[in-house]
Amino acid sequence: MSDLPSPHDWVKRSAQSLKVERLEAFFSGHAFDAHKHDTYAIGRTLSGVQRFRYRGVSKNSLPGETMILHPDVEHDGHAGSASGFRYQMLYISPALVQQVLHGKPLPFFKDGVSHDPRLSAATAALLNSMEDELDPLEEDDSLYGLVTTLQAVCGYNQAHGTTHDYAAAALAREYIDDCIEQAITLDDLAKCAGRDRWSLSKDFRAYFGTSPHRYMTMRRLDRVKAAVFAGRTLVDASVEAGFFDQSHMTRHFKKAFGISPSRWCLSLGE
Repeated sequence: MSDLPSPHDWVKRSAQSLKVERLEAFFSGHAFDAHKHDTYAIGRTLSGVQRFRYRGVSKNSLPGETMILHPDVEHDGHAGSASGFRYQMLYISPALVQQVLHGKPLPFFKDGVSHDPRLSAATAALLNSMEDELDPLEEDDSLYGLVTTLQAVCGYNQAHGTTHDYAAAALAREYIDDCIEQAITLDDLAKCAGRDRWSLSKDFRAYFGTSPHRYMTMRRLDRVKAAVFAGRTLVDASVEAGFFDQSHMTRHFKKAFGISPSRWCLSLGE
């Protein structure tokens, strides 16, 4: 994939929030390669046809429908018609979702695209007025509404006999957040959480939607993006975030976002 987007394509990011990331974009053809977020990606197509592969199946998102992509599930994106597609998306971390769920397994919407009007309304509360900053209380209320709506639509299903330790998973996540620039092993996390390593690995996936290593990598990529926003070079941002070098960071960046860091940097000027 070329590092340069089509001259017809654009990406606009909403006013910065400490809780969610919101964006609106238009792509005339190919948008992004197969990749996985460690967040929920929830949004709506405004015009055209947005086509993507999700859980091995080709999906189409049309205006009026809601996309719900689960953390750590691979997907790509491209136009499903000659007119291209315009869409809005918000990204919500499982850690934030758990502030509402209090230790229940993450809701999983298996189909990727929903016609449910409840989800459409709950998503619109966060995606309307993209140019404006969200009032903090409005944002919290809207997040609560979206998470509880998603839980209601998906239902609550936990395999019989399966038990997980939310407290252990939360301790491991806090350890990673506090030591993000250091080398961290699963043994370090298990010792911190008071849980055996493989049970902890299952706990983490159940409550935060991804593995401990991938969570660590994504937090480092968050630091890279924040450093670039602040004017740092990709080389310096990579090392400061805990990667070996820029090439190491670039490999993970492409896997996480489906585009190269240089193309992402170009979109900041849109």
